[in-house]
Amino acid sequence: MDLEGTPALHRYHMPAEWEPHSQCWMGWPERPDNWRDNAVHGQHVFSKVASAISKFEPVTVCASAAQWANARSQLPQNIRVIEMSMNDSWFRDTGPTFVVNKSKSTSGILEQKVAGIDWNFNSWGGIDDGCYKDWSLDLLVARKILAIERLPRFPQSIILEGGSIHVDGEGTCLTTEECLLNKNRNPHLTKEQIEDELKAYLGIKKVIWLPRGLFGDDDTNGHIDNMCCFVKPGVVLLSWTDDESDPQYERSVEAFSVLSNATDANGRKLQIIKLHVPGPLYMTDEEAAGLIQDGEAKPRLPGTRLAASYVNFYIANGGIITPQFGDKKWDEEAIRVLSLAFPDHEVVGVEGAREIVLGGGNVHCITQQQPAFA
Repeated sequence: MDLEGTPALHRYHMPAEWEPHSQCWMGWPERPDNWRDNAVHGQHVFSKVASAISKFEPVTVCASAAQWANARSQLPQNIRVIEMSMNDSWFRDTGPTFVVNKSKSTSGILEQKVAGIDWNFNSWGGIDDGCYKDWSLDLLVARKILAIERLPRFPQSIILEGGSIHVDGEGTCLTTEECLLNKNRNPHLTKEQIEDELKAYLGIKKVIWLPRGLFGDDDTNGHIDNMCCFVKPGVVLLSWTDDESDPQYERSVEAFSVLSNATDANGRKLQIIKLHVPGPLYMTDEEAAGLIQDGEAKPRLPGTRLAASYVNFYIANGGIITPQFGDKKWDEEAIRVLSLAFPDHEVVGVEGAREIVLGGGNVHCITQQQPAFA
C-alpha cells in the first residue's frame, strides 16, 4: 500500500540502528563480473555474516531463482531464504529504508507502526558513472520486500542509497557532500533542497555534512557508512589513520574537524571515537583475474586500493557484526574499540570480509535492518 505525502507528515521517522529489530534482510551475490570465481568466495562470506546475525535476530536472505537452492544449502535452517530477482546484492542501498511511527492507542498502550521508503536508484551514478548498466531489477527490491511484509510504502523520486545516511534516532543525520551532492545523483537539487527531502522522509531536524567519504570508495562516491556512524546520540565512530602519508589521513582529519565543531539536533557536542582503517589493502592480480569482465559492470583492476573500513559493521539485537580483513593488528584493535563503544553488545568478527570489499562494500552494505513492531 502506497502512502501519500511524506513520512514526517504521517509522523514517521527513521529509528537508530541500535533500536530493536524484527529481522535483517540480505541479498545473495552471484554476478561473475563483481564476485570473483562465480561468487563462490563471496557467497561463503555472506553465509558467515547471515549466520552470525541469525544468532541475535531473524534473517531473511533473498536469492535469484537460479541461486535459491545453492543459497538454501549454504545457509543454516533458521535463516529464511526466499526467491527474488536482483541485479546485485547490496540491500543497504536497494532495500527499503524503514521508518517507524510511535503513537498511543485508544487504550493508552504505546504502539509502533513500521513503513518503508522506496528511494529511486541508479546504480550509484547512472549509465556513465554507475557500477553496472542495468539496474531494472534492483529498482523493485524495496517494493517487493515491503509487499512481502505487508508494510506501507513511501515512494520517493530522488536518487538515494541507504548507505549514504546514518541517523541517531533523535533528529540528526550524517552524510557526505561527496555522495549526496554528486552530479550523478540529483543534479537538479541544491544542498538545501536535499536537506529538506531528508527532513521530510527521515523525520530529522539536522544534517551534518562531512565533505568526503573513505579514500578509494569510488563505487559509491563516498558513502557515509564506510566513514562515520553513530554509536549513540552524541557519540560517533570515525574511520581514522595515523599515517600522514596515507591519502585517507587528510580525509579523516577533515572529517574530525567538521565533527568537532558540530552539534547534533539537540545541541550536543559530539564525542568522536577513532576507529583505525586496515591496511592499506589492494586488489591482487589473482583476485582481478577471477572476474568475468565483459563491459556490463565497472572494471575491477589489480592494484586498486580497497575501500576497507571497520565502521562498516551491522548492529543486531545485542550483537555487533564487524568485518575482519586479515590484518591482525587492526582487526584486533577494531574488536577492542567496538567492544568499548558497545559494552552491552557482543562483538563478533567475520573473517574473510575482504571478499565483500572486493565487490565494493562490506557488512553494513549487504544488510538492512527492519525495526520491530511494539
